[in-house]
Amino acid sequence: QVQLVESGGGLVQPGGSLRLSCAASGSIFSISVMGWYRQAPGQQRELVARVSGDGSANYLDSVKDRFTISRDNAENMVHLQMNSLKPEDTAIYYCYANVRISGATIWYTYWGHGTQVTVSS
Repeated sequence: QVQLVESGGGLVQPGGSLRLSCAASGSIFSISVMGWYRQAPGQQRELVARVSGDGSANYLDSVKDRFTISRDNAENMVHLQMNSLKPEDTAIYYCYANVRISGATIWYTYWGHGTQVTVSS
């Protein structure tokens, strides 16, 4: 009923930048929070950043001042601008959204399939 599709991952050198995007589509009535998790090999999935409908955002401490999350409510999209990338940022990045689908009264969390970010020289 709802699909999230990420784009923008890839290979970048340390200190470089990438911009991830995620588009939500389907039977969407409303979206509250959108955000990004990441999971590195052998590590637990961790919340990188999230943004509410009013634009208020929260960040993982290790990415503050380097990453910026933004949202386009009209297009049901969320972006993650990642600057000054470090090798430890290497992970699969997953987009998520808390969605109220059309005709429903409860909220569901939907996930994208993930996009690989590799920071290496």
